[in-house]
Amino acid sequence: MIICLSLAGCGFQPLNNRNAGPPAGNGGGPQAIQASTLDELAAIRIAPLSDRAGQEMHNLLRDRLNPSGQPSEPRYQLEVRLTESIRELAFESDETATRADLSIVANYRLVRVDNEKTISTGRSRSISSYNILERQFASTISEADARSRTLRDIADDIRIRLGAYFSSNKGS
Repeated sequence: MIICLSLAGCGFQPLNNRNAGPPAGNGGGPQAIQASTLDELAAIRIAPLSDRAGQEMHNLLRDRLNPSGQPSEPRYQLEVRLTESIRELAFESDETATRADLSIVANYRLVRVDNEKTISTGRSRSISSYNILERQFASTISEADARSRTLRDIADDIRIRLGAYFSSNKGS
C-alpha cells in the first residue's frame, strides 16, 4: 500500500488504463496525459521484419501498441532490427551441451512519417535460458519457447520506452 502511495506521489501513471476518465475537478490531469500517450502509441505503424522471429516480434509489438490493427493514417513508423545469439552453458562429460542462453538484441528507431525524421532510438536486450535435451524435437520446442519469452520481454520493454518518450515529449 505504501509503495502505491509513493508511486502516485511521484507522478507514476500506468500506460494501460485507456478507459479511465480525467480525475474529478481537475481539467484533464494524469489520465488525459495517459490517453494522449496511448493515442500516440496507436498511431505507430510497425515496419515488416524478416524471418519467423521478426514476424513474431511484429505481432507482439502490434498487439501492444495498437491492438486494433495497423493505423490507417500512421504518424510514426517503428523500425526494429533483431540480432540473436545462443551460448551453450552446461556440458556433459562427453562435451555435449545441456543448457543454453538465447540472447536477442533489438535495435529500434521511431520515425515521423511526415518528414522522415528519427525522433527516438533505442536498444532492448533480453536473455532466456533453456534445456538442451536428448530428443531433438524436445530441444527445438524448448528453444522456441525461450525465443518467445525473450521476444515478449523485448516487446514489453519497447512499449514502455516509447510510452515514456511520448509521455515526456507530448508527441513531438
